[in-house]
Amino acid sequence: MISSTIFEDIVQKLSHSVPESVTLLRSDVEKNIRSILESGIAKLDLVTRKEFDAQVGVLQRTREQVAALEARIKILEDLLSK
Repeated sequence: MISSTIFEDIVQKLSHSVPESVTLLRSDVEKNIRSILESGIAKLDLVTRKEFDAQVGVLQRTREQVAALEARIKILEDLLSK
């Protein structure tokens, strides 16, 4: 998911962009911004870097197996054609 420091940085930047006349409501604004960002990020259906790397490994092993099977099929086809 998104790093908490990046998340907090976004919340701070957005809350500081609120006009000075609303500074008394800044904590409420921060809570609302945080809530909106969290719900928006949750809807993105993101995966962690660890999950992504695991799937990359699975894909690599699958590609290697497919290449090995293709080589075996090629050998068998060559044997059958003789």
